[in-house]
Amino acid sequence: MMTERFVHATASTGATMDRRIARARTPWWRRRSVLLVLGSIVAAAVMWRLLPAGGSTNVAAADIETATIARAPFADYLPVRATVAPRVTTLVGVLSGGQVEKLLVQDGAMVTEGQPLATLANPTLKLDVLTREAQIASQLGSVAGEDLGIARNRLDRAAQMAQAGYDLIKARRELGIRRHLHDRGIVSDAGVKSFAEEAAYQERRLAQLQSGGATEARITAIQGQRLEDTRGRLESNLQAVRASLDALVIRAPSGGRLTNFAIQPGQTLKAGDPAGQVDSEGSWKLEAEVDEYFLGRVAAGQGATASGLGDGVHLTVSRVLPAVKDGRFRVELAFDRGRGGHVPARLNRGQTIDIRITLGSTAPALVAPVGGWLDAGGGSSAFVLDAQGGHARRRAIKTGRRNPEQIEILSGLRAGERILTSNTASVKGDILNIR
Repeated sequence: MMTERFVHATASTGATMDRRIARARTPWWRRRSVLLVLGSIVAAAVMWRLLPAGGSTNVAAADIETATIARAPFADYLPVRATVAPRVTTLVGVLSGGQVEKLLVQDGAMVTEGQPLATLANPTLKLDVLTREAQIASQLGSVAGEDLGIARNRLDRAAQMAQAGYDLIKARRELGIRRHLHDRGIVSDAGVKSFAEEAAYQERRLAQLQSGGATEARITAIQGQRLEDTRGRLESNLQAVRASLDALVIRAPSGGRLTNFAIQPGQTLKAGDPAGQVDSEGSWKLEAEVDEYFLGRVAAGQGATASGLGDGVHLTVSRVLPAVKDGRFRVELAFDRGRGGHVPARLNRGQTIDIRITLGSTAPALVAPVGGWLDAGGGSSAFVLDAQGGHARRRAIKTGRRNPEQIEILSGLRAGERILTSNTASVKGDILNIR
């Protein structure tokens, strides 16, 4: 009985478990095809985000610097570092070669113009000078002998003329006596005639001597002038020969401080070799090297100011040396004593001073800050950011004046626009994607 009930119950339960249960339908957004499409879209978006577009470059926002274009006062100046140098430097040269015999002063000493600095020894030169002196002395002796001959001839001519004049006076006296006796009938006509002929002869003789004396005087004067010129040249040559010995003494060409005087006793020097230099003491100038970009803008006469020298110090560009070397050229600045300016009391050669050369007046302009972007594009282009700041496009611009902080924008940009100021030299395209 119990067995039948159990069988019946078991059959009833089995019938119940074999009943078919209905399965719920999968939502559309969980279907495999939909998930594949969505995954493709996401992958495409990620790849679009990560891969740059054609002609563009991705950069990290943390790696760039930006700045805003603005209209502001532009100070047109050029900062440079100048070096103090003597205003006048005179080289000490060797006039005649020889061996250094003795040093009379030391390097760095104050010297006066013409002061002996060192002596040289040159036995060959001394022997040559003695020989030339003897030759010139002999020539001067010959000139003196010719002068003596001229003087003797002049004296002889004067003596002859004096004798002729005396003989004429004597002949005229005798003739007068004979004529007086002839008038008294004591002397005949023949007795008077011979004395008259004697007087006439003496007159002709004196006239000839006087005429010849005038001609001889003119010739003698010319000859004497030539001898005088010859004597002057010989004496000048003698002085030059003796001065060649004086050239063995090295002298200071001007007054100041002697520098670079590094010769040593026993050293052999040739004519023309530099022996040192004399720098003007207390008279200074400034020398500075300037980038070649400013070659056309720096000119003589422009003013400058110096830092660290106190008030009342005015500078002026005195000279521009346009030769460019290693991308730089040199300028010289002088201390301007006008407008109440003065020269600083304590300056040392080689001292460096920061100065500002005024290139123009301060005036409002459209400006951008300087930075690596100028090195990359040379100031001819810039990357301009869009309004959202996610992209930057290269744009052609035109720049003008610049100072260490600002550069003048002439065209291509407007006030309020932002540009990249970091170096973009490695960027090849014209678009930057900022991530």
